[in-house]
Amino acid sequence: MSVDTATVAKIASLARIKVTEAELDAMVPELNGILAWVEQLGEVDVTGIEPMTAVIPNTQRLRDDVVNADPLTGGDIRNAVLANAPAPEHGFFGVPKVIE
Repeated sequence: MSVDTATVAKIASLARIKVTEAELDAMVPELNGILAWVEQLGEVDVTGIEPMTAVIPNTQRLRDDVVNADPLTGGDIRNAVLANAPAPEHGFFGVPKVIE
């Protein structure tokens, strides 16, 4: 794939970036070089290679999902929380309608 000055000008316009004619002419070979490099990456044989999300193996340290782990913030205190609500409705927070 190859880009020309008109394509770079269109991209700059869509990105709301003001670019001079000299900058447009300088960007064309740079963008073509980037696109050539990306096409070159497509030629790499990756059969049998698992995709990865990080270079080193990461595991998240998660706590057990216990509903009533903390009596102040745990579950089963809906009525106590809704006692502070200005307009509770059917066990939920009532909010004013914002869309007509």
